[in-house]
Amino acid sequence: MLNDSLRFHDGQLFCDSLPVSRIVDRCGTPVYVYSAARALVNLRRIASAFAWADARLHYSVKANANLTLLRCLVQAGAGLDVVSLGEMQRALLAGAAPGNIVFAGVGKTREELDQALQQGVGWINVENLAELEYLNRQGGGAATKIALRLNPEVMACAHRHVATGHGAAKFGLTASVIQNTLASRHLYSGLHVAGLHLHIGSQLGDLEPSRQAIRQALGLMERWPQLRTLNIGGGFPVAYDTRTELPDLPSFAQTLRPMLSDRPLLLEPGRAVVADAGVLVMRVLYVKEQAGQRFIITDAGMSELIRPALYQAQHVIVPLIEHEAGDCAPAQVVGPICESADQLGHNVPLPPLRPGDLLAVLDAGAYGMVMASNYNQRPRPPEVVVMPDGKTWHVARERETQEDLLRGERLF
Repeated sequence: MLNDSLRFHDGQLFCDSLPVSRIVDRCGTPVYVYSAARALVNLRRIASAFAWADARLHYSVKANANLTLLRCLVQAGAGLDVVSLGEMQRALLAGAAPGNIVFAGVGKTREELDQALQQGVGWINVENLAELEYLNRQGGGAATKIALRLNPEVMACAHRHVATGHGAAKFGLTASVIQNTLASRHLYSGLHVAGLHLHIGSQLGDLEPSRQAIRQALGLMERWPQLRTLNIGGGFPVAYDTRTELPDLPSFAQTLRPMLSDRPLLLEPGRAVVADAGVLVMRVLYVKEQAGQRFIITDAGMSELIRPALYQAQHVIVPLIEHEAGDCAPAQVVGPICESADQLGHNVPLPPLRPGDLLAVLDAGAYGMVMASNYNQRPRPPEVVVMPDGKTWHVARERETQEDLLRGERLF
């Protein structure tokens, strides 16, 4: 939704002090536009909500891996949470100190684990015993702390694709496996097992599953006092429309305070930092009336933003020129991809539109460009970052070309 950085001013959509249309004039469409200032506001808001705790924030790179945004967050004091060697390299390029990097992920390769140890990352979140055994053989030592990821076998109230803490999920270790592992900790004498990690899903609108999971983790930590630090992951919810009622972040944090105020905490927010800091701007190609419906066909689709097709996610879509609500009628906003699932918005209230008009998909800063693809051989769009001063902007990633799509391919 709209906020202090992405807002209407003088009848136009602005990103901080810049009309978004000015960026489009230079960069074309589709294009991602991010407000670094908004991301930093969100980072500070999360830190403030958990000010009562000895909490360390590690921004989750998988939400948005743009190097310029990462550098802004690192310079503001954030650590980074990564789930691959590629994300680790981006974290280091952005200026993150290795000790401020958490390396997570259910399927780390040996190369990735070796690199994590060589770089001296601060934490590795371990999700299976074979991973633990390999790290022990490699001599993890004391430089890198190990957190065992607990699968608490609770179901978060989230889309099934983003619920990660239930028993059927591939993630983490059950409480019984962790207990047996800690009872045999002499087998892992080369490792500094120092904490537990939890992440039960994204868009956590109901606090009770989080409380259940944390209670289970604390029960284990009381039995094994060497486990001092608890990483409670992320999952802080974002409202993508005005109808969704979600607990605000201070309420979320205060609910957990009685349980967690006496131990070091790690947090891994991603979506809550960048979702409402970004928009995807697209151009209307055609308007088609068919079967009693109005189809707005745009030059962006599921190859640029897959969330609606993958998660049935709903984003607010607005024209770049402000309009009266009374002028609106429902429209199906669809992309050019040859798939029926290529629909960015269903029954979106929009005014009359013509080819060439510009639309913005709001709250597109998380899980947008990082999940973009070249399906239908479409070059991925550029990314523009409006810097923290709100005035300076840069093309932080160029639009791909057809030559980029063919690079590395050989014809035999």
